[in-house]
Amino acid sequence: MEKQVDILIIGAGISGLGVAAHLAKESPHRSFEIIERRESFGGTWDLFKYPGIRSDSDMSTFGFNFKPWKQSSVLADGPSIKNYLSEVIDEFELMKKIHFQHRVLSANYDSISRKWQVEIEDANQQKQTWIANFVLGCTGYYNYDQGFQPKFPDQKKFKGQMIHPQHWPEKLDYAGKKVVIIGSGATAITLVPAMAKGGAGHVTMLQRSPTYIASIPSVDFVYDKMRKVLPEDVAYKLTRARNIGVQRAVYAVAQKQPELLRKYLLHSIKTQLKGKVDMKHFTPKYNPWDQRLCVVPDGDLFKILRSGKASVETDQIEKFTATGIQLKSGKHLEADIIVSATGLEIQILGGVKASIDGKPLNTSKHMLYKGIMVSDVPNMAMIIGYINASWTLKVDIAAEYICRLLNHMDAEGYDQVIAQGDATALMEDTVMGSLSSGYIARAADVMPKQGKHAPWKVSNNYLADRKELKNSDFTDTVLQFKKQVLKVQEKPRLVS
Repeated sequence: MEKQVDILIIGAGISGLGVAAHLAKESPHRSFEIIERRESFGGTWDLFKYPGIRSDSDMSTFGFNFKPWKQSSVLADGPSIKNYLSEVIDEFELMKKIHFQHRVLSANYDSISRKWQVEIEDANQQKQTWIANFVLGCTGYYNYDQGFQPKFPDQKKFKGQMIHPQHWPEKLDYAGKKVVIIGSGATAITLVPAMAKGGAGHVTMLQRSPTYIASIPSVDFVYDKMRKVLPEDVAYKLTRARNIGVQRAVYAVAQKQPELLRKYLLHSIKTQLKGKVDMKHFTPKYNPWDQRLCVVPDGDLFKILRSGKASVETDQIEKFTATGIQLKSGKHLEADIIVSATGLEIQILGGVKASIDGKPLNTSKHMLYKGIMVSDVPNMAMIIGYINASWTLKVDIAAEYICRLLNHMDAEGYDQVIAQGDATALMEDTVMGSLSSGYIARAADVMPKQGKHAPWKVSNNYLADRKELKNSDFTDTVLQFKKQVLKVQEKPRLVS
């Protein structure tokens, strides 16, 4: 079976749905189809089912710029986010565009036809070939099949239940049980209070090293009041602008005066722990934003630690035992359930095998033009969100740029665009920047690389990117366009 499509969007999560909505608004003459390997939409927000799953960005910036977040909650739980996305689908009539349980196996760009030949496996495990003019990678950057799972010594000796948050068992009964959560990132600090409040006997967070954690209000009272006196979209835009400014200011302080921000964060944590927990568990050796800053609503993690229903250990694992974990310090942690919140397995383009004229494409050898278009790859763009701000901020401005680019190509009669790469600009760092987080380090072999200078340098600065992408006029020497090839009809031969 062969199917002709104009624009093929891979992924029906935050990125794919956001791009689709922008295309529907800003490039209505272009048709698109969305491929989604899962049975439902939402990506991350459909996959993760662990207790307490929520955003780690405020919803005024995690929501799209065209659709106000209408609740006063600063951080939203998974079901609320998925409901928000369902409203986007309804408003832009996207459901008829989504092909669920369709997996992209490979994508090859054919230079002669100037089209992508995309091999897809449908819900019946039947293979199809879709021919697309443009491919948009909206799959995020991690493997949906499995999370990152280090091998611990004697792991098989443990007689209890071992869980990775990415594959949370439905209706897991942890009431009254001793739970050890390995990790100190966003997932771990969400799980600890959620499981403790959910009836666990005791929850222990076991970390190798501490993480910076900031407490933020769970409800935005200013936004709440503004919505009562201002139109919804105006209140949303004002709140969004304020929070973008706060995000940029905090990150700027972290870069220019890290010690100042460090003192502030540690003082805030110490105040909330009230002497009940040793500060060594919350005093990282690195500077703020060398790794991603984590947030908790209303200090819920610190409250649960103070109560004694949960505790934290900073140590290294010597081995697993039948009844728990033996630490290198000599201490033994008893456990009925061990949750390995050890992070993500990095993947790009959802694991799609991409090629150009049959030659395999190694994305780690390429850069991103203005953080969007893959260097030296025709008619392909990729959405990768910010490391220091809401993912969705990048989705909005990248989608708007892509729409303007497509409109420009249509106006000029172009059917191909390539961002011509510059090998001298290629750096070792990936587009994720210089964060030292484990999942960033594991991304080196798959993630596109950072560039030394514009337009290959990814700044992770939303305000600068918004200005740049909005004002780009497509006339630089990097973008190479080709005109559509019009086939001349043969004159019918006269037969005597």
